[in-house]
Amino acid sequence: MRKTVVTFGVIAGLILSGLMVLSTGVADRVGFGSAEVLGYTSMVAAFLMVFFGVKSYRDRVGQGEISFGMSVAMVGLASIFYVATWNVLYTAVWPDFGKQYAEHVIEQARADGATDAELARKRHEMAVFQQRYQNPVFRSAMTFLEPLPVGLVMSLFTAGVLRRRKAALVGQAISSTIQGA
Repeated sequence: MRKTVVTFGVIAGLILSGLMVLSTGVADRVGFGSAEVLGYTSMVAAFLMVFFGVKSYRDRVGQGEISFGMSVAMVGLASIFYVATWNVLYTAVWPDFGKQYAEHVIEQARADGATDAELARKRHEMAVFQQRYQNPVFRSAMTFLEPLPVGLVMSLFTAGVLRRRKAALVGQAISSTIQGA
């Protein structure tokens, strides 16, 4: 199981990282909103590797059994790649991300019709965010939480689609026994 987790977790992580690099490259041209949609879409694509990994294990090694923990481990490993890639990009390519993101959030609030008091509160929140985001531990934790919900949903989807009903397995066993007799 460990080999499957590592193999498919690394593949998912490389896909996440590669697509993050690409979406970061176009974020300034398409805007934060579109880049966010692109980012979450790429997470779904990358986490398809969880499905394929669990299916591979079930069909080749697990004798029809699957493990939810296995898919969560793949998601965790891929998310570690995601965090590492973002920290490199943040440091080397986009060190003013916090400031640009804060400006985007404030501008979005203004466009949504926020009052002066609400804008002042949002500016304060974004100033606190920018300060905290400088801390690599905080930044890494926040970044880890981005793909996690998507990965967990994909893990649940995988478990729902790939689990075999006990009645079907019993039926297969009875059929095999009858055919063998």
